[in-house]
Amino acid sequence: MRSREFRRDYANIHDMHRTIMSAYPDVSGETPARLEHKILWRLDATQSGYTQYVQSHTEPDWSRLPAGHLMMPAEVRPFAPVISAIAPGRKFSFRLLANPTRSARVENGQDVRKRRAHTTPEAQIEWLISRGERDGFVIPTARRGEPDVAPSPVPTLIGQKKDQGKITVVPVRFDGHLIVTDAKAFTDAVINGVGRAKAYGCGLISLAPARTGR
Repeated sequence: MRSREFRRDYANIHDMHRTIMSAYPDVSGETPARLEHKILWRLDATQSGYTQYVQSHTEPDWSRLPAGHLMMPAEVRPFAPVISAIAPGRKFSFRLLANPTRSARVENGQDVRKRRAHTTPEAQIEWLISRGERDGFVIPTARRGEPDVAPSPVPTLIGQKKDQGKITVVPVRFDGHLIVTDAKAFTDAVINGVGRAKAYGCGLISLAPARTGR
């Protein structure tokens, strides 16, 4: 995606969120539309730009996007086969763009805490392993005994939300293998996302058959 409209949204991650939401119907009630439609999305860099993945419970109407936002028609794939493949002990290859953070005390603050990004690969992997304990999966070990996952830095996502100030998200891309330990908890994680900043391109976990020889 290298359209002018896409570049405008990429410069303000909140605008990207609003553009994606424009493809979905409005909702009534107190539940936010993203949660009601169970929307997750992710940007993957390619040699020619970006591929945007969107997952949702509700079928979107991509014709409602701004003209020129899509460089080609959207491809649609069913979600049910992914969910039906989840079972205890099943090993998957996965990709996840997540926002690994911790709660830290603000310097010179009195009981004031703020979210801080994990900045080292070791801390990022530990964060993912901890998430797996609640989200129903474990990271297996690779041949050399280290966790079979590789964290990669990606550009910081920035934006501005009216009346709420600057948005800064420091995402990390995880590629590797996982093993399902709790099918119900893992299914919930796949549907609802992993970690924070889900409105801003984090939390979507993509699954594929495990690669052999690992």
